[in-house]
Amino acid sequence: MILNGKRALITGASKGLGFEAAHDLAAQGAMVAIVARGLEDLRGAAEKIQKSTGAKVLFFSCDVSDAVGLSKVCHAVDAEWGGVDILVNNAGGSSRGAIETLSDEQWQADLDVKLFSAIRLSRWAIQGMKAQRWGRIINVLNTLAKAPDAGSAPTSVTRAAGVAFTKVLASELASHNVLVNALCIGRIESDQWKGFHRRDSPNLTYEEYIKEQGSKIPMGRLGYPKEFSGLVTLLASDAGGYITGTAINIDGGLCPTV
Repeated sequence: MILNGKRALITGASKGLGFEAAHDLAAQGAMVAIVARGLEDLRGAAEKIQKSTGAKVLFFSCDVSDAVGLSKVCHAVDAEWGGVDILVNNAGGSSRGAIETLSDEQWQADLDVKLFSAIRLSRWAIQGMKAQRWGRIINVLNTLAKAPDAGSAPTSVTRAAGVAFTKVLASELASHNVLVNALCIGRIESDQWKGFHRRDSPNLTYEEYIKEQGSKIPMGRLGYPKEFSGLVTLLASDAGGYITGTAINIDGGLCPTV
């Protein structure tokens, strides 16, 4: 899965799963550009990746829901690298609530962060990918896109739209050797789970909480970050060169649909 010389942009990459994806792509030889809101977290993430892998790392502080700010990032990457070969759309958390409680503003905010940022970045990236007849776009979603439950809006609806976007884009770009896939993640250990622990079970240690959450999954545990980032690297490489238009579950068997 060698990626020597490939140019990769990853959103939501200052910490958590986005950071793991950026690190693994860099470890395989890619140059990486990481995007997130927090400048200090970004700077720290870039230093860690550079120190560990020796890769060239660009970092941009940007709220991906801001179309103007995102356009500036695209222009900066064009000026530095002339485009990207790999795009990982990973921005966004989990926004949930009962339908009758959700305002128009909440719906729009979720769509802007998770769906429209992916649309805007993909629209930019595919121009160069088509011209060189090689590209990879990976949209990080979650299993709620396939199996939503009560109270899972707006995130489940936005993520389901992300699956449809992935399928449409894959169909349009397959003849150009630009491959587009989605990863529907389940419960994978990340910084987000520390927040869940503090909110939901402060009476348990973090280790006890993670073990309890893992017991609800067929495999009996939460996923490891490297299991996620390894799949990102596979899809970004020539080893995944005949995979496109898929929405792959990475959830330990939790999702009831394929």
